[in-house]
Amino acid sequence: MTDSLYDIPLTQIDGTPARLGQYQGKVLLVVNVASKCGLTPQYEGLERLYQSKKEAGLEVLGFPANNFKEQEPGSDSDIQSFCSTTYDVHFPLFSKISVAGDDTHPLYRELTAAQPAATGDGPFRERLKGYGIESGAGTEVLWNFEKFLIGRDGNVIGRFAPDVTADDPRLTAAIDDALAG
Repeated sequence: MTDSLYDIPLTQIDGTPARLGQYQGKVLLVVNVASKCGLTPQYEGLERLYQSKKEAGLEVLGFPANNFKEQEPGSDSDIQSFCSTTYDVHFPLFSKISVAGDDTHPLYRELTAAQPAATGDGPFRERLKGYGIESGAGTEVLWNFEKFLIGRDGNVIGRFAPDVTADDPRLTAAIDDALAG
């Protein structure tokens, strides 16, 4: 990740201006999230992962997005309330953004450019086709709950398909390696 990525303007879910630079030196797991998706229960695993590894330097950062079948229709306030009451989420959440298409947020343009392929996306892509859903271009975010791993040095070191859960050995091993590095 370049210094310019750390400087991309973001907004926390409560409306406070933010930048990734406030997390510099930590391992970041950036996840596009949605409240009305079949994968929404992943919030529980992401929160467990955050609680178990935050002292070691992991930050899970949730970015609500309504790009896929309008599965994040609520306002930032609705999303924050849902995450708090339904899944007791304590990891940082940000204001809703676009993660695919012509209006992709600059953060996600940079993330997908740095890591164009996701570990495990083939089977998930085929599952979407089974539902008659054609996914975006090869480098675009495939669906809700896709994950990008950023090392302490600011480099994007991994990308994981939406159905790679927080306890998947491929993801946990990559996180542990990044935390140890």
